Amino acid sequence: MATPTVGFVSLGCPKALVDSERILTQLRAEGYQVSSSYEGADLVVVNTCGFIDEAVEESLDAIGEALEENGKVIVTGCLGAKQGANGQRSLVSEVHPKVLAVTGPHATAEVMQAIHQHLPKPHDPFTDLVPPQGIRLTPGHYAYLKISEGCNHRCSFCIIPSMRGDLVSRPIGEVMREAEALVKAGVQELLVVSQDTSAYGVDLKYRTDFVDGRPVRTRFTELVEELSRLGVWVRLHYVYPYPHIDEILPLMAEGKVLPYLDVPFQHAHPDVLKRMKRPASGEKNLERIQQWRKAVPDLTVRSTFIAGFPGETEAEFHDLLQFLSEAQIDRLGCFAYSPVQGATANDLPGALAPEVRQERADQVMAHQQPISAQRLARWVGRRAQVLIDGVDEEEGVLIGRTCGDAPDIDGVVRIRPDPNSRHPVPVGVGRFATVDIVDSDDYDLEAMIVKV
Repeated sequence: MATPTVGFVSLGCPKALVDSERILTQLRAEGYQVSSSYEGADLVVVNTCGFIDEAVEESLDAIGEALEENGKVIVTGCLGAKQGANGQRSLVSEVHPKVLAVTGPHATAEVMQAIHQHLPKPHDPFTDLVPPQGIRLTPGHYAYLKISEGCNHRCSFCIIPSMRGDLVSRPIGEVMREAEALVKAGVQELLVVSQDTSAYGVDLKYRTDFVDGRPVRTRFTELVEELSRLGVWVRLHYVYPYPHIDEILPLMAEGKVLPYLDVPFQHAHPDVLKRMKRPASGEKNLERIQQWRKAVPDLTVRSTFIAGFPGETEAEFHDLLQFLSEAQIDRLGCFAYSPVQGATANDLPGALAPEVRQERADQVMAHQQPISAQRLARWVGRRAQVLIDGVDEEEGVLIGRTCGDAPDIDGVVRIRPDPNSRHPVPVGVGRFATVDIVDSDDYDLEAMIVKV
């Protein structure tokens, strides 16, 4: 079998030349041949310049020549970042609609992705043992998608910034390439995670990157919009209640993103939040939850809380319980405060005895139990789509989750066959099923299968 060959045209300044060198280096590293002529190439990459009018004209002419001589052309470089007259497509796509892909500058990974799509790389018996989506420890039908590392906040009970550093967001093009690879590998649910998901892109000043040749800002809202187009469940974790969270509510209301927000409130009393140095201490969290549910009636809100934080008074603790009664959190976890070496909260006055901290945590969970049961009871009598996670062979039921249940931390749906049917429950782990919800308890649902 002939070695796949890529032709290359490099235009522009020395910075563009360095980009060309990086692409060529990656091509050779992956086993591609590089051709100096159109005739000997399976496709052609044109690295363009778009700084002045003459450079734009030269680049467009070079693209046209490559299309005429070869027919398969991928465009990268500064001209790729220029929008066309209508603002909907790149200038390159408007002038030369037959190009295979268009990216901007500094886009080695995206160029390589386009090359892989149109000219698969040579087989390597060593590296090809690793699937495109990488090695994962989750089941094949769901995966965690980490969009950033570190955190800019300095919560007094937390030492993550000292271990992982400040917020470092991944460019949106890189995140989307990983997400697309996961979906192609059969993943049905993407769980978006980070230390502070809603701060995504702040450190990059929302820098524009490229997704499938389109300029897209590296920003939380834009990321959620892009993920919503993949046709799989998208679940958002570790979201702080910043005002711009409201921008994604329409996507939830339209069913494009799961109506689920994991928001770590940690407490409700403003003085405790201030001692915690929580970034959301100024937000009116109860009002925010009510506004979210007005926009998305089926919204599931998950949260975590800390009981027994240093200096927490009886009044502050009861304020937390009152907040829970009013907020009607769907899924809740509560932890007794535990001193962590290196956390500034260790130096706060008013440390509570360990048994008091645990007692308050237990009290929170007991207080929440009937709230959770009441929230789950709303599902009874409804028909719902669930994702099948496994089989309980002893009981003869499927184990699944609704849009309101994240794996491992939330409840499950136990799915039984229709008693009027002689057919057993079909096994389809990793597939979606339609069920009728027939019962609920404090944390889980019972359902009958309708169809898989």
